[in-house]
Amino acid sequence: MRIRLLVAAGFAAAALAGAANAQTVGIGITKGTALDQMAAALSKTVSSHGNMQMRPQPMGGTQTYIQVIDEGKLEFGIANVMQTYMAVHGTGISEGHKFPNIRAVATLMAFRNGLAVANNSDIKTTADLKGKRLPYGFKGALLFRYFIDATLANGGLSAADVTQVPAIGLAQSWNLFKQGKVDGIITAIGSGPTTEMNATIPGGVRFIDMETTGPRAEKTLATLPGIYFAKVSPDPKFAGVHSPTDIYGYYFVVLTHKDVPADVVTRVAKAIYENVDEIKATAAMWISFNAATVGKQHKGIPYHPAAEAFYKSVGAWK
Repeated sequence: MRIRLLVAAGFAAAALAGAANAQTVGIGITKGTALDQMAAALSKTVSSHGNMQMRPQPMGGTQTYIQVIDEGKLEFGIANVMQTYMAVHGTGISEGHKFPNIRAVATLMAFRNGLAVANNSDIKTTADLKGKRLPYGFKGALLFRYFIDATLANGGLSAADVTQVPAIGLAQSWNLFKQGKVDGIITAIGSGPTTEMNATIPGGVRFIDMETTGPRAEKTLATLPGIYFAKVSPDPKFAGVHSPTDIYGYYFVVLTHKDVPADVVTRVAKAIYENVDEIKATAAMWISFNAATVGKQHKGIPYHPAAEAFYKSVGAWK
C-alpha cells in the first residue's frame, strides 16, 4: 500500500538528510468542481512551504477517494464534514461501510446553501413544501438527497409528502427549476448558478427560512451530521436573500489516513495554518477561511494525532 511505502520513506528520511525534499504526496480531487480548485490551492501552498510536493490526483468523486485514502493508497483528500462523518461512522451515503482509517488534518472554509424557490412562489416556509415538486434521487450526487430530506424534516415532512422529480445531479436539478418543472432547488449562497437562476427566472429567486429550534430543527441536523444553521443578511452579492434568512452552513476538511507519518501530517497542517492569506488569495470561495478555525473540531470526526498536537502547540485547537 502507498501509505506503507510512505511510512518506510519516513524511516529512510530519518537516516538520510534531504530525503524529505524529494517526498511526493497525493491529494484526491474531482475535476471541474470546487474541490478541484481547493486542492489546487492547497497543493501549491504545501509544495511551497511544506518541504514536499503535493500533487492533485483526479478521481471519480469524493466517495471514491475517501475509500482509496482509507485503504492506504492515497495520502490526502478534501470532503465536507457531513460526508466525512458518514464515512467514519458508516451511515448515510456510506451506510453499511465504515471507513475507520479516515482522520482530519485541517478545517478549511465554510459553505452556505439552502432551498431556493421562485420569489413569487407561495412557498414561505419549509412546511409549505407539502405537495410541491422537488428534485430527488441524485444518484450522481447522493449527498443532495440528504439535503432535500433534511429540508423536508425541517417542515415536519418527508419525501412521501412531495412530488419527487428524478434528478441525477445538481446541474440537472437547476435546469429543471429554470424550466418550471420543480418548485425548489438546493443551491449555494452567492454562487454563479444561483446568480444566473435569479436573472433567468421571472421575478428572481428567494431562499426560504429554516426553523432553527425545536424537534424539527433537531431532526434536520441529525439528517446531515456536521451541518449547522447560519443566518445570512441581504447583500448585493447574495441573490435570493431578501431579508435575514437562516440557511445551512458546513465546513470542508482535509482528510488523511491514520497511518500517514506524523512528520508529513505536521508539515501539511503547518503549511496550511501559516499561509492562510496565500490560500485565500486564490479564489473568492475562500472568503470565510481563517487561521482561527483551521484546528476546529467536528463532532464524530477524529483528527490525526499529529495535526491535533500541532494545533494545540499554536493555540488553534478549538
